[in-house]
Amino acid sequence: MTSLTEAVLSGADGRELQRHAVPDRFRAAYLRVEDTGMFADVRDKDVRKSLHVGAVPMPELAPDEVLIAVMASAINYNTVWSATFEPLPTFGFLKHLAAKGGWHTRHDQPHHVVGSDAAGVIVRTGSAVTGWQAGDRVVVATAHVNDQEPASHADSMLSDHPRAWGFETNFGGLADYSVVRASQLLPKPAHLTWEEAACNPLCAATAYRMLVSDKGARMKQGDVVFIWGASGGLGAYAVQLVRNGGGTSVGVVSSPEKAELVRKLGCDVVIDRTEVEQGAPGSLRTPEGWKRMGKAIRKGAGEDPHIVFEHVGQATFPASVFLARRGGTVVTCGSSTGYQHQFDNRYLWMNLKRIIGSHGANLQEQWETNRLISQGRIVPPLSTVYGLDEVGEAARSVQSNRHIGKVGVLCLAPGPGLGISDPATRERVGTDRLDLFRTAARGR
Repeated sequence: MTSLTEAVLSGADGRELQRHAVPDRFRAAYLRVEDTGMFADVRDKDVRKSLHVGAVPMPELAPDEVLIAVMASAINYNTVWSATFEPLPTFGFLKHLAAKGGWHTRHDQPHHVVGSDAAGVIVRTGSAVTGWQAGDRVVVATAHVNDQEPASHADSMLSDHPRAWGFETNFGGLADYSVVRASQLLPKPAHLTWEEAACNPLCAATAYRMLVSDKGARMKQGDVVFIWGASGGLGAYAVQLVRNGGGTSVGVVSSPEKAELVRKLGCDVVIDRTEVEQGAPGSLRTPEGWKRMGKAIRKGAGEDPHIVFEHVGQATFPASVFLARRGGTVVTCGSSTGYQHQFDNRYLWMNLKRIIGSHGANLQEQWETNRLISQGRIVPPLSTVYGLDEVGEAARSVQSNRHIGKVGVLCLAPGPGLGISDPATRERVGTDRLDLFRTAARGR
C-alpha cells in the first residue's frame, strides 16, 4: 500500500493528499490486446478468462482531468461486452481515440482498464480544472465528450463521438485509481456508502434521459410505462422514475421472487413473463405471445402503454413495437440480446408510433439524476458486492444473468458500509429501502 493510498483511507484532507506522491503503478481490472481472439469459435465466452487484475502503469494527467482514488465501482453490461471482445474488441476504440493526437494518445495501450462506474476521492487535479479540488468526494458520470465542439453546448451526447468512459476510453473505474475529465464529476450522495454511490451513475442517468428528459420519451403524469427487466439495473431505476413522475409502471420479471421485489420498490403492475409464456419459453418472440402480454398489461393497468422502456434488444424489440399503444413511444438504449432487430413495420407506421434512440446522458441530466439520488428519491438497487480481485466472478454473474439490480465492486474501500457522511438523511430514507435488493439477494 502506497502512502497516498494510506492517506486516502485515513480520511486525509486535500492538502495532506497532495503531499504524497502518486504511485507509478496501480491495481486494476484490465483486458490484454493479445487475448482479443481467445473466444473465436467458443460458445461460452467466459469473462473470468479474459479479465485480469494486476498492476498497470499510472497515466499522466491532462490539464482538464482529475485523478481519483476509487473506493468502489460496479459492473455494467458494457464490461461484459468488453471482456468478450464483442461486438468489436475495445482496443479499436482506444486506437481511434488515440488517433486524435495530443493527450488522447495515452489511451492506446496493450491493456484496457475497464469499468464505467466509480465513487471515490479526488487526489490530483489538472491545471485547467476549476470547481473541484483534492479531497472532494465524487461519483463519475460516464459520458466522455468533446466539450469544445459546438454541439456539446446544446447536448453533449450529440457531440463528435461521445464515448462511454471505461468502455470506449482507457483508465476506467474498476481500479484503485482512475483518470476522469472534470466534466464527468458529480458530488457523492453523502448518505450512501461507497458501493451504493458507485452503482448509480451509468444506469440511473441512462434511465432518466430515456424517460424524463426532453431528449427522451418525455414521460408525463398518468403515462403507462412498460418496463422490460424491471428487477435489473436499468429497470429498477425506471420503476422509481415512473413512480416519482406520477406514471403507472408495468414491470416484467422472470420469477415470483423478483415480482415481490419490484412491488416493494414501488412498481404498480408486475408481470411474471414465465406465466405469460405458459410453459413455452421464447413464446414472447411470437405474435401470439405479444398478444398474451398485451392482454396482461391491459388487465393490470387498464390500457396499453404510452411508453415501452426497451434495452433488451433482439429478443424483445418486435414485441415492444407491437405493445406500444397507438401514437405511443418505444425508447431504446441498448441491445443486450443482439443488435439485429426485426419487427413488423405495419404496427409502427399504421399506428403512428415512434422509436427513440437514447444513449447515456449529458452532464445536466446526470446532475439532475444525482440530485434525486442525494435527496433519497431514488435508491440504489445494489444487490451484491465483490472485491476487485473477484471482478471476474462479479462480471460473470452479470454475463450469466444470475444477478438482480446492480453488482458492486470494492476497490480501495477496505469493506462495505463505509463512506457515509450524512446519517440523518440515511435514517430518513430508511435502511430497509436502501437494503431492499441486498435483502432479496441474500434470500435467493
